[in-house]
Amino acid sequence: MGIGVWELLLLFMIVLVIFGTKRLRNIGGDLGGAIKSFRGAMSEPEDKTESKPAAGGGDAAAESKDKD
Repeated sequence: MGIGVWELLLLFMIVLVIFGTKRLRNIGGDLGGAIKSFRGAMSEPEDKTESKPAAGGGDAAAESKDKD
């Protein structure tokens, strides 16, 4: 006992009537983009967070002193 082909087809037709083709296309594109972004974030190495300079770094303060 599971969901058969006819039940899925009926469900798809109801969703199509409620949302329309244009909105379903947009939802599908957004969902695909979110999955692609999630996969990209999962495959990035975690070392990138360590290479960012600390907030309020001394470089900006040193540059302002050089200008004076």
